[in-house]
Amino acid sequence: MTTEITAPAISLATLLDQDPAFRLHEGGKLETRPSVQVRDAGDLSLAYTPGVARVCTAIAERPELADDYTWRSNVVAVVTDGTAVLGLGDIGPTAAMPVMEGKSLLFKQFGGVDSVPICLDCTDVDELVETIARMAPSFGGINLEDISAPRCFEVERRLKERLDIPVFHDDQHGTAIVVLAALRNAARLTGRRLWDLRAVVAGAGASGLAVTSMLLKAGIAEVIVSDSKGVIHQGRDDLNTYKALIATCTNQSGHTGTTEEAMAGADVFIGLSGSTVSERAIASMAPGSIVFALSNPEPEIHPGIALEHAAVVATGRSDFPNQINNVLAFPGVFRGALSARAVQITENMKMAAAHALSGVIEEELSVERIIPEPFDPRVVPAVAAAVADQARRDGVARLRGL
Repeated sequence: MTTEITAPAISLATLLDQDPAFRLHEGGKLETRPSVQVRDAGDLSLAYTPGVARVCTAIAERPELADDYTWRSNVVAVVTDGTAVLGLGDIGPTAAMPVMEGKSLLFKQFGGVDSVPICLDCTDVDELVETIARMAPSFGGINLEDISAPRCFEVERRLKERLDIPVFHDDQHGTAIVVLAALRNAARLTGRRLWDLRAVVAGAGASGLAVTSMLLKAGIAEVIVSDSKGVIHQGRDDLNTYKALIATCTNQSGHTGTTEEAMAGADVFIGLSGSTVSERAIASMAPGSIVFALSNPEPEIHPGIALEHAAVVATGRSDFPNQINNVLAFPGVFRGALSARAVQITENMKMAAAHALSGVIEEELSVERIIPEPFDPRVVPAVAAAVADQARRDGVARLRGL
């Protein structure tokens, strides 16, 4: 007979007192500061009445002047309803605020972009769209964050149709950009090209479907997508609209079984589901395989075990090599879009971001370095320049030059 020993539960009071994360968050992680000084009556008359009235009148006559004479052109709304926060799930808008503050912190530190965290106490798609659209005149872009699928797809689609500023759901597109960049480099490192690769994507939520869509646009040979019920194929009658659509352009080989069955002979595994895969499944993949076990906090398989069979392994964690981290994408994407005053972020702009990101370390590739580190100072300038240039090429930039 064995006795299981478990660590004693730590009380919330102890955490509040001893955990450094709580000390760092005390009072929040953000503040606002003026960008001009009001030192005397003359400054006051310019910053506020009567001088401000002249600026307001000019903007009323020509609304585009708001981009030059307010903060609008360099500020993003980071918006959530708290329904899919990190790996915590539906914790509600109030509990989501620390994450949204953190996102705003990263916008500023990495991209020089101001942002405002906004947690909305509504989950209905119509209410979300209407609320966000009514706030839009205050912002140069909208970053949707941690909204559960499939509602997030509809919210983003409708906002993009309604607004003339960039709308970007980072859980989808930020993840897809970084995955594509890393996969390009992993393929190059192993002597292959994207169109040589057959991939299995475990997870058909926001990130899984976006990654799949981007890989297909980039020209990968085949993608097989799975959800909790197995491989997605056109014969299933339990698919929502978005899964049914992805079924029409994936799984050309006609797999109908489990994720692990589909992995046999595959070149790439991308985990975005929070599930686990066995060592046996990794061993069944093609020689020189590429494994992106991206679930947090626990990868689908421990990277040390995966490396016994795969040529390249990446995770979503900072304590292992090759971290697939959205901070490599969204600050540069918005920096470039805002600098060009783009009216939207196109598919080509996302592809340009992925290409630029992979190119940052093109001459430095190794098994433990297929993607830049978040603090690499070359990342944001490279991604921003590529995105701004592509915005001009796509005809969505209001500024033709920087």
